[in-house]
Amino acid sequence: MALSPSRHDASERPIIALAMGDPAGISAELAAKLAADDAVNHAARLIIIGDRRIFDEGARVAGVAPTLQAAHDGDAFSNLESPAFLDLGHLALEDVDQGKATPAGGEFASTNFRKALALAHGGQVDAVCFTPFNKKAMRYANPGYDDEIRFVADAIGFEGKAREFNILESVWNARVTSHIPLKDVAAALTPESIIDELALTHRCLQQAGHDHPRIAVAGLNPHAGDGGSFGMEEIEIIEPAIQRAREQGMDVEGPFPADTVFLRAVKEGFHAVLTMYHDQGQIAMKMMGFDSGVTMLGGLPFAVCTPAHGTAYDIAGRGIADLGASRQALLLAARMASRARQAAAD
Repeated sequence: MALSPSRHDASERPIIALAMGDPAGISAELAAKLAADDAVNHAARLIIIGDRRIFDEGARVAGVAPTLQAAHDGDAFSNLESPAFLDLGHLALEDVDQGKATPAGGEFASTNFRKALALAHGGQVDAVCFTPFNKKAMRYANPGYDDEIRFVADAIGFEGKAREFNILESVWNARVTSHIPLKDVAAALTPESIIDELALTHRCLQQAGHDHPRIAVAGLNPHAGDGGSFGMEEIEIIEPAIQRAREQGMDVEGPFPADTVFLRAVKEGFHAVLTMYHDQGQIAMKMMGFDSGVTMLGGLPFAVCTPAHGTAYDIAGRGIADLGASRQALLLAARMASRARQAAAD
């Protein structure tokens, strides 16, 4: 299913909190372009969170001039009909060191994100998006920062299971292990961990509009183990997990060799590929669509989406940032929020 918008009346469009990311990169440009984008505004009502001075400079660089309502804490956001801006007034333009990761930049992005999450957790908005963070800057501002999932869990007190998904229009990538050393991957794989990821992937695909999702599973070893010649994980761990997932009603196939699984997925119409570790999927996904990829944090009480690319310090301030991935992230969040609204109403 394409990540395309649909036109709704104002009251039917979900409300999305858009947290401005790192101010030293392209985040402000992207936020301004999103606020001015017809497809985004047809699909959702935006509340942009940040500092208006930073946003306005991003709009100047991007060459857009969106009209924004002023939003304030305690407002009835459900009454909004057009994009709004919640101005936290917490970073002056002269304090931005363009193209560099700084504590000030990390604090700016962190504050915006926490506010967006609080609004979603409190039911004032339906989903959250953010323009790119810089992890070094985030660690300056948040010692011990691991990743966005941990940040979200801490911010809203979430204790359930969440996972990062990378998404292109043609296929999703889910993974069993993520930010761990490659040497630890095999020991981290169990039938239960694979089944858990398959179940979460199945559920998130349905929330995004794929009513009958198909999932391809990658092997761990070369040639998916080649019948045990190159490792036993496929036979002892991955195949039993696939069988149990099928018994639970999921449409799952594999394990397939990792070097061809994405070709098979796109050709044969699988909605997602479950890989065993981070780079096994990330390399393929970024080769297929670096400028259009979306990262979605699945399993949370509400959708959280962002473009899969980074802050692009090297092109900051030049007005050439591509909106594609940010638009796709916003439209995915809007679609998931709309389906969640519908499910709650049924």
